[in-house]
Formats: sequence, structure tokens, C-alpha cells
Amino acid sequence: MDFVTVHTTFSAAEAQLIRSRLEVADFHPNVANEASVAFAGFSKCTLIHVQVPAAEAADAREFLAATETSAE
Repeated sequence: MDFVTVHTTFSAAEAQLIRSRLEVADFHPNVANEASVAFAGFSKCTLIHVQVPAAEAADAREFLAATETSAE
């Protein structure tokens, strides 16, 4: 299964929050690079990627954009 990045961040906490929001909305997210950041301690220079299956990417991006706009 091919995954597509829908959000990037330097913060593991932010990545997990985005992952949780996507899961609750019935997407199937994956967080990439989080373990390497925690292991190496490079939290300020390694991007963490929140990814979803390619078939869900467009809808996930739309969902994230809509929820960010409504939070303002």
C-alpha cells in the first residue's frame, strides 16, 4: 500500500494529534520518522510525516484544511 504525506511537523505531539483527528474521521493514518526522531533526539531538524493511504489523501487533506479553518 502506498502512503502519501498529508501533514509534516517537527513536533511528535502535533503529529500524534493530527493522526488522532484523522483516525476519528475514519482515515487510516501512519506516522513516519517519529521513532527516528525520538531515538536520535533530532526533534528540531527531522520532519515527522503524517501519512494516509494514497486513495485517502485528497479527502484527508480536505478534512484537515476544513478542521483548521473551523478552529480559528
